[in-house]
Amino acid sequence: MTSGNVTRLIAFSLAASATAGAHAAVRFSDCLKQPAGWYATDEARYLAENVIRYQAPEGGWPKNRDMTLPPEAHHDSKETPLPTIDNDATTTQLELLARVISAGRGEPVFKEAFLRGFDYLLAAQYENGGWPQFFPLRKGYYAHVTFNDDAMVNVLALLRDCAKGMPPFAGVGIDAERCERAARAFEKGVECILRCQVTLDGVKTAWCAQHDVHSLEPAWARNYEPPSLSGMESVGIVRFLMQIESPDPSVVAAIESAVEWFGTAAIEGLRVERFVGADGKRDVRTFPDQDAPRVWARFYDLETGAPVFTGRDRVPRARLDDIEYERRNGYGYLGDWPAKLLEREYPKWRKNHGLP
Repeated sequence: MTSGNVTRLIAFSLAASATAGAHAAVRFSDCLKQPAGWYATDEARYLAENVIRYQAPEGGWPKNRDMTLPPEAHHDSKETPLPTIDNDATTTQLELLARVISAGRGEPVFKEAFLRGFDYLLAAQYENGGWPQFFPLRKGYYAHVTFNDDAMVNVLALLRDCAKGMPPFAGVGIDAERCERAARAFEKGVECILRCQVTLDGVKTAWCAQHDVHSLEPAWARNYEPPSLSGMESVGIVRFLMQIESPDPSVVAAIESAVEWFGTAAIEGLRVERFVGADGKRDVRTFPDQDAPRVWARFYDLETGAPVFTGRDRVPRARLDDIEYERRNGYGYLGDWPAKLLEREYPKWRKNHGLP
């Protein structure tokens, strides 16, 4: 950021501080859920200015920060403020800046910050087409190709829309060379996704939440996130692939095989119940119930295809009820993630593409 733009940003922030009380109406988690007119307001501009204060020198943004607050408000946070694409970081900030710019708040400091963030995403892509969770790279699972919580597909969707000049990115100053780079990055990313799809016994199935950067094989992340087939992250990947306007046969095959896997991986007759125990603590349990809606596991064993539940001890178990209380209640091991995809989105996609 140039010294002139830094000076302007400071001036903007000082001017806005007099009405800082008005800038708490919209939570940061809701900043992309506002009506179009909101992005032209002083509140939106104030938030965009604040967001720029969090931008790392590399161009990206940290995660788990309430950016309606000044950075110094997080001085006691346990999270290290490193740039990442995890937990919607960087893509959220870029889209917010784009919406504010498109709404007429086109100050140079906003456009410069956007382009720095845009370049950060391009620089973070591996040669194999994937993205790590953190860039610059951190040791450990952070360097894996990361599908967890839709991290990589969020990046690809943003680059796709930028390359096509889709709203709200049409007026943010992306030049032709950057558009071409974004288009190439998108194609490489799709190729990486197709290569990562796990084949078992000659049949394509789904994806792991993270894949080894070198082999692209399913890989460990945190102790309770084993190499596996994911009943959650695979949904986001399939939705992304279904957004490709003219999918080639390899993309169609990836979608079809993943959808078939979702059908076979569904868990029938298992009720997942939240309850309050005798000790007054909230808990979750499962029990047989033939009337229960079908659910899917977050993790499926790569050899047996059976649901697997792993706590912080890395020990795989067959039942959610058998892992420790803290993880059982602090992580989503069972859910209905593919239900809407299978019931509505996939049939509509097939119809739109004239598939039999």
